[in-house]
Amino acid sequence: MSSSPAPSGTGPVTDPAPLSLCAREPHVPADRLVAEMVPPPRFDSVRFSTYIPDPNQPSQTEAVRALEGFAAGLGEGAEPGRRRLFGFGRTARKAPAGPRGVYLDGGYGVGKTHLLASLWHATPAEPALKAFGTFVELTNLVGALGFQQTVRTLSGHRLLCIDEFELDDPGDTVLVSTLLGKLVDAGVALAATSNTLPGKLGEGRFAAADFLREIQGLSAHFRALRIDGEDYRHRGLPEAPPPYSDEQVTATAHATEGASLDSFSPLLDHLARVHPSRYGALTDGIKAVCLTGVRPVPDQSTALRLVVLADRLYDREVPVKASGVPFDQLFSDEMLNGGYRKKYFRAISRLTALARDAASLPTGR
Repeated sequence: MSSSPAPSGTGPVTDPAPLSLCAREPHVPADRLVAEMVPPPRFDSVRFSTYIPDPNQPSQTEAVRALEGFAAGLGEGAEPGRRRLFGFGRTARKAPAGPRGVYLDGGYGVGKTHLLASLWHATPAEPALKAFGTFVELTNLVGALGFQQTVRTLSGHRLLCIDEFELDDPGDTVLVSTLLGKLVDAGVALAATSNTLPGKLGEGRFAAADFLREIQGLSAHFRALRIDGEDYRHRGLPEAPPPYSDEQVTATAHATEGASLDSFSPLLDHLARVHPSRYGALTDGIKAVCLTGVRPVPDQSTALRLVVLADRLYDREVPVKASGVPFDQLFSDEMLNGGYRKKYFRAISRLTALARDAASLPTGR
């Protein structure tokens, strides 16, 4: 086997020079942002049939049943013929009866994204006529294309799925609410998820009421589906492995093809120079992320950037092996009790799952 670097920039297993996220300066054209509005790799193969409801949580079974009916209804009254992706030119169709949107309300790890992606897959339309993205990705699309072009681009779709709808940024919430109003008028069906705030678990429909209030005039278009349950990412599983030593993490990076190796603090600095819309491209081709010297993040802005990176790594099923503090110590008590706490709890949950995935990677002794 040749020891020369592969064209992709990743070397063979014995390559002594792992990749570095800090060395990457990705450029993402606007058309890629549109093309990538599909369920992430982790959810490529999920379907309603692969969702395993907790027998102790009947709301999970009911949510599957309701979403299957919603997906089937999106095929009613549809006329044949492809609508243009960029533009309002589309074949007229009769809007199905009932709400034009569903909102999945629940805590962390109850399978909301699994169900949202299953809805995308089950909706009877070709992929080019369905869009799936996080709230952040949707606002990034508006930033890249402009508001009017985004409306023209998405108005030809049959379904728009928005994962992790953010309720903590009034400006972005008004922007997206206005966008959704235009899309509903164009006949686009909507589906969204958001996390119940940790301090509000058990308080009925707090998140649903909050969501419906924030989207104001759109509330009548949404049916809220409550999904109860515990975090499936940690249900019945052992605790995440404790942090490794710097030497073990470095050995893993050198022994794993396509692994990256970065020191945590310089990586946080690098994230500040890369727009969050590019974090997915930042991880292109990465098979494992190895981090040394993980420590509590110093401020809110840094923490929010780390949340976005954690989301993109989780979407792409990239294991994370790290030294330093455990991931549940990344965010201060003040952060975990503040307005962005739902994001931080989600990041802890996802990074813990990725740390568990990394346990099978080779480790130096």
